[in-house]
Amino acid sequence: MTPSGPPRTPLRRALFRAPILLYRVGLGRLLGRRLVLVTHIGRVSGRPRRVVLEVVGREPETGGLLVASGYGARSQWLRNITREPRIRFQVGHRVHEGRAVPLSPEESGRRLAEYARARPRTAAALMRAIGHEVDGTAAGYERLGADREHGVPIVALRPR
Repeated sequence: MTPSGPPRTPLRRALFRAPILLYRVGLGRLLGRRLVLVTHIGRVSGRPRRVVLEVVGREPETGGLLVASGYGARSQWLRNITREPRIRFQVGHRVHEGRAVPLSPEESGRRLAEYARARPRTAAALMRAIGHEVDGTAAGYERLGADREHGVPIVALRPR
């Protein structure tokens, strides 16, 4: 199965962007701690851009959050933070200034496998939804997380 791309139709785009509206009207706390609003800078426009991502892990040592780029290198937000890593991120009502740091391929693979181990059904459903077939093994998720171009790389959102 070929990985699908970001939503192209106006309806699908609106559905994917609906959580941003919740954050904008002050209702981000309704989304809990599993979703994070990331404000980053557009690499071409230089303007603020927003995306809501699922939190796939935490970094207790840094206070950071881990998020996955479901569309790999095709994700606009990933391309933007690669150019300008300074970000603002919000979980619930808490806002942090910080940096987005793509993990090494090895660490990214390990963290995606940890997420799949902790939430096997959610991980499998998400991978199917974005067009990735994974055999359900830790090694399968590790390969997918380590593939920066076509896989699902992991990025750490670290507060200042």
